[in-house]
Amino acid sequence: MELVRYGRYPNKRAREVVLLRGKPCVWSRCSFCDYIADNTTDVELIRRTADEELAKVTGEFGRLMVINSGSVQELPQTIRERIRDLIRAKGIREFYTESYWAYRKDYEATRQFFEVETHLFLGVETFDDGVRNGVLNKAMHWSGPDEVAAYTDSINLMIGIRGQTREMVRRDVEIMLSKFRYGIVNLFTENTKSAGLMDEELKGWFLEEFDWLKGEERVDVLVENTGFGVG
Repeated sequence: MELVRYGRYPNKRAREVVLLRGKPCVWSRCSFCDYIADNTTDVELIRRTADEELAKVTGEFGRLMVINSGSVQELPQTIRERIRDLIRAKGIREFYTESYWAYRKDYEATRQFFEVETHLFLGVETFDDGVRNGVLNKAMHWSGPDEVAAYTDSINLMIGIRGQTREMVRRDVEIMLSKFRYGIVNLFTENTKSAGLMDEELKGWFLEEFDWLKGEERVDVLVENTGFGVG
């Protein structure tokens, strides 16, 4: 099925959202991710996708989110330049995108490149090392949340993974709210790579226990992985 690549998210911090194709993810071995199948070494295909989808951006909300099934650094330089030019042309004042931990020393330069307030979302998923690295195979290691917060103000959490506990989830949410400016909470959705990884009971508990997060302006809760209107 063809992916939807342009969407409007008219909710908290309303924004336009574009899903581009990028070069292969630098890690590509997370146990739950099949979006990497959307990545390609075909630069012409990356360009054509960008041509078609970026042309749909109007700037109506003053905010733009661009994702590419990996990190923004895996978009060709020419595509990143086009995004920067589009931000200028459409009067966009705030930009959201994603980046993997291995690129953290480039984060500040990336923020400066886009010339507007830029938030690089890091897919932390959970601050529990055993689940993050042992179950999800993220290969992301740090001394603690403060080290992550020193590099970025925005993170993604994932809820409903086998091995997660309620206490882990409570701790992750507390860390997100206390140490980061923005958060996206994704309820885990099974896909072609992740059979057996989902904890449906934990997802149901989270939706009841943390229903109040719907009113938290700094946090987006995505019940489906297409919650931003793309994918």
